[in-house]
Amino acid sequence: METAFLCWNLNRRPLQQLVAKLVEREKQVGDADCALQKDRNINVSGASQDDQPIFHYAANPAGSSDGIKIFTRFSTEFLRPVQDARRLTIRHLVLPARTEVILAVVHFPSKLHWPDASQHFECTELGRTIAGAERQVGHSHTVLTGDLNMNPFEAGVVAANGLNATMVRSRALKQSRTVQDKDYTFFFNPMWGHFGDGELKPPGTYYYASDEHVNYYWNMFDQVLIRPSLVERLPRDGVEILTSAAGASLVARNGRPDKSAGSDHLPLLFRLDL
Repeated sequence: METAFLCWNLNRRPLQQLVAKLVEREKQVGDADCALQKDRNINVSGASQDDQPIFHYAANPAGSSDGIKIFTRFSTEFLRPVQDARRLTIRHLVLPARTEVILAVVHFPSKLHWPDASQHFECTELGRTIAGAERQVGHSHTVLTGDLNMNPFEAGVVAANGLNATMVRSRALKQSRTVQDKDYTFFFNPMWGHFGDGELKPPGTYYYASDEHVNYYWNMFDQVLIRPSLVERLPRDGVEILTSAAGASLVARNGRPDKSAGSDHLPLLFRLDL
């Protein structure tokens, strides 16, 4: 059965009802990096709680994950806390009669404050943390999603001692690669297929223009990475960058994220057959 997840950096904007409308037709949803500091429930389409299902706030007892909020339509008892840090929360998703999943949601520091080298080293730490959570839970059916503030091609994402994320399914299915006699488990990164001016629109999730010599304009900061054991559970069309919600466009006429209508990031929707 397909389980749907929505990941959106709301840029600290009060977009609760827009999030609810985005996921109204979905049965399950994980919503990452919501700026919901007071509201602990999302009421679908603004209807009364008696009329519509509620998206429940899956609080982490540690309460230290910076700005990351997870809401779910199923009972929060199925989303068990594993580990919590300032910009990371790891949960164990245990739904009845479905494949168990380790869900890691991250929001890395912005490039405005951290240089590439710091982001790379933080990816190394994140990789170690995830590996530790996998040992603790007892499996590696892991999904990593969120705002990495890095592109899929950057060193921290692709390096063996970073996240070791490859763009090729067949390579990820080889489970791991060896560097200097040490094995590193792969992640598969499907976001490569959504990057650039191709048939899949838009060309990224975040737009930034500057007068620097190196400028990509479009960036794929918001990503989903999955371990080899879940690669076949991700449909070929299982990842989508959303450009509208409830009939309203989230992009301006120039095709860039419309911050007046939504966020400066576009939401990421992905589905797994669990």
